[in-house]
Amino acid sequence: MVLHAVFFKVRAAVSEHETRRVLAALAALQGKIDGLIAVDTGPNIDLESKSPGYSHGFVMRFETRAALEAYATHPAHLAAATALVAICEGGAEGITVFDLAL
Repeated sequence: MVLHAVFFKVRAAVSEHETRRVLAALAALQGKIDGLIAVDTGPNIDLESKSPGYSHGFVMRFETRAALEAYATHPAHLAAATALVAICEGGAEGITVFDLAL
């Protein structure tokens, strides 16, 4: 299994409605992409005050590394990623991705 964790800061001018729409589109990838078995999204509550630069994030669980690799080029992912980049402070540069092999 591979855990795909993504952290980002939404631009101040972006509405909460638009942020929820983008996160919902990311969650909707489950069932569209083979091997994507779970998606969780939400705001950063930063209980330890260690990640103030990130307002939101999501994690995805993939059955295999091959499934994650296929996700990277899947058209549904590319569409959702384009929407995500559009709301992020710094665009693509404002997104941090961390993948863990479990």
